[in-house]
Amino acid sequence: MNKIAIYFKESYKELTEKVTWPNWEQLQQSTMIVLVSTLVITAIISLMDFAAGGALKFVYNQLFK
Repeated sequence: MNKIAIYFKESYKELTEKVTWPNWEQLQQSTMIVLVSTLVITAIISLMDFAAGGALKFVYNQLFK
């Protein structure tokens, strides 16, 4: 039980004393990077899905006429 208490004490100490938190500008910049990256990846996956669906539809139409 003592090891658990030590773990929590050290974790709290690390969180409050050793971790450097971003300032407001850094947080906004990181948020924008994540947002833009998410939108780009979503667009790429949507295009891949659309292309794969079209290709499969073409193949099925050719095979099962």
